[in-house]
Order: sequence, then structure tokens, then C-alpha cells
Amino acid sequence: MTLRGCASACGAGTIINAIATWKGSAFAIDLRTTAEVELGEDMKGIQGEIEGGGDTTLIERCVELVLKKFDYAGGAHVRTSSKIPIARGLKSSSAAANAAVLATLSALGKKMEPLEAVRMGVQAAIDAKVTITGAFDDAAASFLGGIVVTDNKTMQLVKRVEKDEDVLILVPEKKVFTAETNVEKMKLIAPWVELAYDLALEGKFEKAMTSNGILYCTALGFDPYIIIKALEAGASGASLSGTGPAFCALVKKNRISAVEEAWSDFNGKIIRTKINNEGARVERCR
Repeated sequence: MTLRGCASACGAGTIINAIATWKGSAFAIDLRTTAEVELGEDMKGIQGEIEGGGDTTLIERCVELVLKKFDYAGGAHVRTSSKIPIARGLKSSSAAANAAVLATLSALGKKMEPLEAVRMGVQAAIDAKVTITGAFDDAAASFLGGIVVTDNKTMQLVKRVEKDEDVLILVPEKKVFTAETNVEKMKLIAPWVELAYDLALEGKFEKAMTSNGILYCTALGFDPYIIIKALEAGASGASLSGTGPAFCALVKKNRISAVEEAWSDFNGKIIRTKINNEGARVERCR
């Protein structure tokens, strides 16, 4: 007997990058990764497939952890496809992990508390070595939707709020893989990142992300002028997303065109999207 399940999860943008302090904040964006999982008692092992190619270790590990939890003895095939640019700081790994976990649960006809599912995906990301802190903040935003503030060391959700705001993303051609970035440089800015995190706790997300962006740009060698140009054009807040190279800006509708024009001076694709308050969901398999 073959079982199938499909699910999707959101990408996310950074408010506070947790690498310096283990405390983070992120918001879900309306770009999704979809996973389709097929289970069979006569299937051997767990085989992964990514549309367009890529390392399948993460999604295979997600499926493995779910099957182990529910003592399923058969094998599996998991396939993902995505609208999220990969290795640009837009949480494509978190979205893939969440989608794979939720699709496997759907195939099994099982349910799990949302944060338990998030933690399972985080563990898979740590096992697959695609993350430094476990990226619990990114994973929580991707799964729960809205804006989250988290403690990544204890994997606790500190705060979640919903917000309706448009998002502009500047996506350079260059890829940056989080696991390959210089952690020591990021640790140097920890005291100032703590101050930005306090702003996020107070709900001052635009100020928090802008401070975060300038700090991490300086530490990682990205151009903070990209943030300044967005602010000049009327963005509410802007930041380097994750460890880059993408930048995200929160923008009121009447300033979208102005910020987009300001960013047209820089190399890269500009994506218009919005904060997604829904998060991960089970999908109908085609």
C-alpha cells in the first residue's frame, strides 16, 4: 500500500540574525517550498529529489525522523520544488525541512504540535550540517507565519505577532551558504545585536532589522548602503537577510515603487512579496 502526502512552507526574512547571540527574529514571506512524500512498505530506504537539483540530505533526514517517531517500517521518496531563491539568506532550508516534515505527517495521517514539528526540522538541519545555530527562528517563522522572536539555544518561541506589510527582496546572483560563513566575526558584534534584539522584543521590528542589517553587513563585508538607499526611498525597515547576500525591506504600499527604483541601481533581481501570516500548510497532492 502506497501513502502520499503533500505540504508547503514559507521562506522568511531576517529581523535579528541569531548567529551572534543565539537569539533571533524573523518574518515569513509569501514564497513557498512544496514537498511531496510517498511511503511504501515495499520501498527501500529514503530517496530524495529536488527540482532543479541539489543536496537531498536535509529532506531525507526530515522524513527519516518522522518515520522513526511513528515506527513506520517502510521506505519513502520525497520530492521538493521551490519558489524561494536558494542560498541567498531567505530560509530555503527551513522551508524545505518544514514542508518535508509536514508532508510526511500527512502521508502517515498523523499530527504533531507545530513547535514539535519545527524542532524536528531543526534537528534534521543540524544533522545535515546546513545551519550554525539550528535556525529555530527561521524555522518557526516559516512554519507558524507572521513575525516571531525566539531563543534558539532553548528552541523556545518568545513572541509571535501577525503583521500585514509588503516586502521587497533584492536577490544578487551570488550564493552564500550559511554553514560556510565566518562565525567569529559575527560574535564580535554580539553586544550590539543584543540591543537590536531588545527592540524586537518591544515590537519595534523595523528599527531592529535595520540595526541588525547594518551590524551584519559590517561584520560580513556586505554593502550597508543598500539598506540606506531603501530607507531614503521610504522603506519602514531593511536588513541583510540571514548571512546574505539577499536584502529584505518592509515597505508601505505607497513606497514600493520608490524603493524598487532605488534598488535598481544594484545588481540583482528584485522580488515583490508580503509577510505571510498563515505559515506551513498541508496541500492537495496532484
